[in-house]
Amino acid sequence: MTTAPVRAAARPPERLDPALLKMSFVLVLGPILALLDTTIVNVGLAAVARDFHSPLGTVQWVSAGYLLAISMVMPLAGWASDRFGARTMWMISVALFTVGSALCGLAWSAGSLIVFRVLQGVGGGLIQPIGQSIVVRAAGPARLGRVFGVTVLPMTFAPVLGPVLGGLIVERLDWRWMFLVNVPLGLLTLLLAARYVPADGARGQGGTRLDLLGVALLSPGLAALVYGFSEVGDAGGFGSARVAGALAAGAALLLGYGAHALRRRGNALIDLRLFARRGFAVATANSFLQGAALYSSMLLLPLYYQQVEHASALEAGLLLAPQALGTAVATFFAGRLADRMAPRPLILTGIALTLVGTLAFTQLGSGPAGWLLVVSLVVRGAGLGVVMAPGMATIYSSVEPHETARAAGAVNTLNRVGGSLGTAVLAVVLQNTLSHHAAPAAAYGETFWWAVGLSAVTLVPALFYPSRRPTRKETA
Repeated sequence: MTTAPVRAAARPPERLDPALLKMSFVLVLGPILALLDTTIVNVGLAAVARDFHSPLGTVQWVSAGYLLAISMVMPLAGWASDRFGARTMWMISVALFTVGSALCGLAWSAGSLIVFRVLQGVGGGLIQPIGQSIVVRAAGPARLGRVFGVTVLPMTFAPVLGPVLGGLIVERLDWRWMFLVNVPLGLLTLLLAARYVPADGARGQGGTRLDLLGVALLSPGLAALVYGFSEVGDAGGFGSARVAGALAAGAALLLGYGAHALRRRGNALIDLRLFARRGFAVATANSFLQGAALYSSMLLLPLYYQQVEHASALEAGLLLAPQALGTAVATFFAGRLADRMAPRPLILTGIALTLVGTLAFTQLGSGPAGWLLVVSLVVRGAGLGVVMAPGMATIYSSVEPHETARAAGAVNTLNRVGGSLGTAVLAVVLQNTLSHHAAPAAAYGETFWWAVGLSAVTLVPALFYPSRRPTRKETA
């Protein structure tokens, strides 16, 4: 019994067969659609407001409603996969997203557009966690790092392509094409999934009833947190009654869910017992903090180029391309290493590269050379890429195959909440520094020190990653 892991570790890595790669690439098309949509739409909100003669405060709900819908349905991914089958639910999610996109393109008012965006978000929120769980089960623990390293590559370019496509659509076409462009892509994704994603075998715990009390506590609690964090910038800080009320309500509901989930003998939406396992707890904590560091800096970078360098949305997207390139190259190689070595040195190396790549932006007030910022973006992107594959491999190596869907729902939910928190913090810091600095570049430079701090905090859980390759069932 005790020698089995040693023999398994001594074998050469299993090859990535063509069927697995085809399936994985098909499944990554869904998250790419959702990521592209988010970044494209943010560019075109002003055009929507002009066309519907609506204030920006109302039109902002086109984005906010989508994010709230995602945060509410993401925890349902595990239950839905177990109950109806992961492949079936994934295809339903893509179909909902596609139908929602078509309806958004046909919207006749700001109100109808917001409603259709919520429908779109219901599909978009389930796509990534369910797709990840399918890939994890098909790849097995020995191939996880390489599979993530290869299939995540296209996703790294979505934050860059989104503003570029959004800028082109707003400048050359009607804003409705921001949504209509998803329709043929969604239909193509469904056709490819029907051919290359195999039907489910056993559906895990298919007879599981939906934890209605858990839904009533967890989904609104997460939505309240995301709403509170997203309103911090507009409300003037965390002291706003609207923000404080939303955050307090969200925290209370989540505490209630925690008490309920620990008492529940059946399957909770997010099984808190998973966090008793070292690998899972450490990796999900790191994913939460990485979400805060990544999404917050992705707020600052395009804003800096647009507000200080006076770049268009299209130019700002192109200026971020070096970071995406660094992420893509590093993710590929880190994925191969993740199947051969312990995660701790890889994660620490990635965080160190992220910190180094961010430092140049703290000196924006001194006017650093353009080439230095480009090189820094490549280094920063490489750091993000090094962290990605071993972190995901650690999470899914620490759970049983039938737990992957619920684990995927948990980690994606925490990553999204972390992103909302980090974005809120940096939005407040940026507003305060801009009000105290005559030079906007200096204000951005000071705010980037907070981005460095958020990245540095991720070192804490990284130190507790396993010092050897984790095996499934490893809990200590």
